[in-house]
Amino acid sequence: MNKKVLIIVIIAVAVISISAAVYTISPLFISNTVNEPLPNITTTTTTTNSINQKAASLEYQKFISMNQQDIMNTAKQMNQNQKNMIIIGAAQVNNTVNENIAPAVESNNLQTNKSSGSIIRTGSFVGAGDGFHNAEGIAKLIPLKDRSNILRLENFKSTNGPDVHIYLSTDKTISDSIDLGKLKANNGNQNYDIPIGTNLPKYKIVLIWCKPFSVLFGSAELMT
Repeated sequence: MNKKVLIIVIIAVAVISISAAVYTISPLFISNTVNEPLPNITTTTTTTNSINQKAASLEYQKFISMNQQDIMNTAKQMNQNQKNMIIIGAAQVNNTVNENIAPAVESNNLQTNKSSGSIIRTGSFVGAGDGFHNAEGIAKLIPLKDRSNILRLENFKSTNGPDVHIYLSTDKTISDSIDLGKLKANNGNQNYDIPIGTNLPKYKIVLIWCKPFSVLFGSAELMT
């Protein structure tokens, strides 16, 4: 091999070696930037949620349009997903009732009813603690001058639901309780008549209870 050819070979080898080295280490020195937009999922999610809420609202309206017995019978046949759909539909509804305190309350002494010797008992509502069903406000058991009593809810607010009732109970179930009727609204100040002759000391808990699904929304312990 003559000197000229040797020089050419050396140069070729050098070029190949330098190219390989540059290719190998170039990622350490070359900086690339990519800015990709977030895929447009908001519209799809919103649309899906909207459809679910609309469907839930329709199912709720159909459910509460039935009579009491049909509501109870239908609820027994529902699976948990169907119940959740009704609950979601109900939670979208808000209504308010504001009633004045009954005029027959012993106005001279709101702590002790002179005619009956009864004492007002009060309690603060707490939610069920499941992250969905909630209740807040004050429950007051108030004696009246005619020896009857009312349960009054003040600054009350709760999650709405299908066929929600209010109970006086011995605990946080309705196994030993008195149904005071359907909740008039899930917001506001409300009065509920307590049946005359009720053994009031026995019942220490006020329950907000979904009757067809047997679900507790909130409770208040009555204290003197």
